[in-house]
Amino acid sequence: MRVKVISRSADEFTRERSNDLQRVSRNYDPKLRPQEKAVEYVRALNAAKLDKVFSRPFIGAMDGHIDAISSMAKNPSHLKGVFSASMDGDIRLWDIASRKTVCQYPGHQGAVRGLTVSTNGRVLVSCGSDCTVRLWRIPLASGIESDDSSDKSLATYVWKNAFWAVDHQWEGDRFATAGAQVDIWDHNRSQPVNNFEWGNDTVISVRFNPGEPNILATSGSDRSITIYDLRTSSPARKLIMRTKTNSIAWNPMEPMNFTAANENCNCYSFDARKLEEAKCVHKDHVSAVMDIDYSPTGREFVTGSYDRTVRIFQYNGGHSREIYHTKRMQRVFCVKFSCDASYVISGSDDTNLRLWKAKASEQLGVILPRERKKHEYMEAVKNRYKHLPEVKRILRHRHLPKPIYKAGLLRRTMADAEKRKEDRRRAHSSPGSIPSRSLRKNRIIQEIE
Repeated sequence: MRVKVISRSADEFTRERSNDLQRVSRNYDPKLRPQEKAVEYVRALNAAKLDKVFSRPFIGAMDGHIDAISSMAKNPSHLKGVFSASMDGDIRLWDIASRKTVCQYPGHQGAVRGLTVSTNGRVLVSCGSDCTVRLWRIPLASGIESDDSSDKSLATYVWKNAFWAVDHQWEGDRFATAGAQVDIWDHNRSQPVNNFEWGNDTVISVRFNPGEPNILATSGSDRSITIYDLRTSSPARKLIMRTKTNSIAWNPMEPMNFTAANENCNCYSFDARKLEEAKCVHKDHVSAVMDIDYSPTGREFVTGSYDRTVRIFQYNGGHSREIYHTKRMQRVFCVKFSCDASYVISGSDDTNLRLWKAKASEQLGVILPRERKKHEYMEAVKNRYKHLPEVKRILRHRHLPKPIYKAGLLRRTMADAEKRKEDRRRAHSSPGSIPSRSLRKNRIIQEIE
């Protein structure tokens, strides 16, 4: 007679050392776990609640300026260095890790309107309302050790008009300034090598394309967004909107797309090849959006607004996934993502730079492998059950200051009233006399080639 017995080797479940983890055998057959979905739902709910418990986005403030922060720039060759400039002409290099000033660059006699760093991270370019463009040497390749000789300007170029913005090519030795016209400069030339002009209005922002060094986009005070090609002698395309665009940012991972920060509280994402319609409209701010910057991953961007808040949007999301504010922070004029996409730096009217976490509940410091796996599992569970009402309500909730909350309600009331008026006008008119325009096209007046 045969008798079947359960046999197992002690080597399969016995630890070799006392420090080893206990080996556990699991059978993943779903029939053995009828409550698996219920358990995972509870885990997702707890993970969403823990996100709120550990949500501490504000890291610290960097103070030292004595006037409003007007512009900022990142160093592409150094992770911890960030430059800031204020309305009194003061330029500073900060070490984000210690949140202290490394060195200062005195010289401008008025507001510094633009800052940018060369591709190799050796030269800082600044321009301002004193009609000068100044080139500065960044201390060392590390960007942190201070050197007295580095405080002097490498070159100063005096021009006819005040400047509003500057940006450097992602690859190359040229940079562009915006003012009465768009001027293209070379590091070794005291005069512009080229200039572009389309209309008589002031150009207020300029950004080079990260994928094609010869393409740049500008926005003007005449409500226009213009795309230029340095290989031709004339501008390429121009888009006129209903309200002014304050800043532009190209998507570094999809260089054909850019997002414009507009005066009407919204941001508009465009495909440069098809400007007659916005790809996405990003809503939530209740006042003019002053600055915008993309994350190096290209999946999200940060905006700073006149309503004293900083918001983070998904590149294809209509509403912000995060909002940052403090009681003391005033109107935000400039924002930047750090080069590793982990932090956000904002500069505001109250003379302070503030450092925020890009993910509000992210754990700082060294994370053990088991902790990382736990975080990844909790993130996956939240994504699986994020559509369920209770989890969705917790994940979406954000505490807003009362003035911003009231302003948001008022904006929604006004938008609903305008929509009802439009619908009634269309209902009492002859069919086809009042065409219906989508939100993506409604703010665009004309495209000129």
